[in-house]
Amino acid sequence: MTFQQARRAARMNPSIIREILKVTERPGVISLAGGLPSPDTFPVDAMREAAERVLRDSPREALQYAASEGHGPLREWVAQRLGAQGLAVEASQVLITTGSQQGLDLVGKVLIDAGSRVAVESPTYLGALQAFTPYEPEFVAVDCDDDGPLPDALEAARGARFLYALPNFQNPSGRCMSEARRAAVVSRAMAIGLPIVEDNPYGDLWFETPPPAPLASRWSEGAIYLGSFSKVLAPGLRLGYVVAPKPLCPKLLQAKQAADLHTPSFNQRVVHEVIREGFLEQHVPTIRARYKAHRDAMRAAMERHMPAGCHWNVPVGGMFFWVELPEGVDAMALLPHAVERGMAFVPGAAFYAEHPKANTLRLSFVTVSPERIEQGVAILAQTLKEHRA
Repeated sequence: MTFQQARRAARMNPSIIREILKVTERPGVISLAGGLPSPDTFPVDAMREAAERVLRDSPREALQYAASEGHGPLREWVAQRLGAQGLAVEASQVLITTGSQQGLDLVGKVLIDAGSRVAVESPTYLGALQAFTPYEPEFVAVDCDDDGPLPDALEAARGARFLYALPNFQNPSGRCMSEARRAAVVSRAMAIGLPIVEDNPYGDLWFETPPPAPLASRWSEGAIYLGSFSKVLAPGLRLGYVVAPKPLCPKLLQAKQAADLHTPSFNQRVVHEVIREGFLEQHVPTIRARYKAHRDAMRAAMERHMPAGCHWNVPVGGMFFWVELPEGVDAMALLPHAVERGMAFVPGAAFYAEHPKANTLRLSFVTVSPERIEQGVAILAQTLKEHRA
């Protein structure tokens, strides 16, 4: 018996990053590929103590089915936190999700019809392309520079359902939109009636100065905002949230109910127990300091080893370097040679909805030591030199 698959199933593709991570499990491979937070930043003791308190004080509630919207006190905390960043929302607008990746899927389910247009940055987050693609959109790639989407380029997205944007330390490019660019992008989006879906998993990971206020703070009725606890606590908890204009909230809630009823109650209560009295204000600066040191190590290694003709950004936050190789070099073809020599990266072509640039790649600097970063970049540079010879 052969099951007949839905048309959308044919549009589903494996994540190249997840496939590469399987390769990097080989002993000795220095992986600069996966966009994983450093496990050394996970607050294990705080989590253990919070879990004990939750199981002591509210065990039945924590282990029972719960409201689809999410744990009330956690939603209140999110609303207050965003308010301090300039985004005035009510707790009723906050939907707790099973990771922000689920938030992307819910947005796609509610807003995308087959054939409808969706505008994305170029390059953009691969996971968003994966989440949206089964709903059969027509992607419109918006031209970008080192400051983010070009405001005039939004004209090509007129009539699209929304613009998907990552203004803070974007995955994969690492870029952060300036205050002036944010104002210009939102102004143009408002002028042409283009809603914005703003994804912000990395905004707390700044190194020198915090990023400007969210795009959504400039156009609250025209923007959806997604956030996550994965990068500041632990990704294994799978906790994120969606903040939406009030008219959209019921449909997003219904989509959530159909997907999984609710995000695990126990996880929500434990996280709220950890963060409710200001833990993140002490914890996140330690992550920033660690990641900044690793960023500096990768910058030094790149300057020391990478051959002429290569270009890269120097991110001011987040987790990634974005590298442009000399014209004619295919990063996908380069990868197996690099893995054979003992390092891995993510080829950049997968991050483009249209017109992929084969000579790009992404490097993550947060999960390996500075010494291993040095070794990995040296291997990459030598592989590139041999590949071009």
